[in-house]
Amino acid sequence: MALVGGAAYGVTNWIVGLNSGSSAEGQGATVSNVSVAAVSSPSASNLLYPGASGDVVLTITNPNVFPVTITGVDLPTSSTYATGYTGASLTGAIAGCSSSTSDVIWNFATGTSGSVHTLTTALTVAASASLTVTMTNDAFMTTAAPAACEAAYFSMPSLTGIVATGGAATATTSPATDSWTS
Repeated sequence: MALVGGAAYGVTNWIVGLNSGSSAEGQGATVSNVSVAAVSSPSASNLLYPGASGDVVLTITNPNVFPVTITGVDLPTSSTYATGYTGASLTGAIAGCSSSTSDVIWNFATGTSGSVHTLTTALTVAASASLTVTMTNDAFMTTAAPAACEAAYFSMPSLTGIVATGGAATATTSPATDSWTS
């Protein structure tokens, strides 16, 4: 019996070399941009009016084979306005409440495009999935908004970017609520 145990010990201590040219192969996944789209109207409890903030509802779609975690958004300038529409389907633009006259902007937008704003809570969109999010108080209607924007539905200006990472993470449950504070 002692002889067998000694032979096993000797085998585990052998040094095995590696032939030159030995290799393995892996491939990285293709990375696709996530998309952000407007969703039907936000709750009636937090609507816009001159001098106030209101909610924005959006859907973030992740076409990647891995989860994407979003930690911030890049906003357009504070002079890039939302377009007002007659209904939640965002059809029937209102002439006096256009993207050049509405005075509805993303909250905390600055004079420079691409200002980064950190989300209160990171949002993780599952692989090949969508996440609907209510962004609380992230739209703002200035006191200069025209009367034509009364009761309008707004298509907010496109975000100029997002701050995100890919990789293993637990997906945020839809619908979610989030915001940025500055």
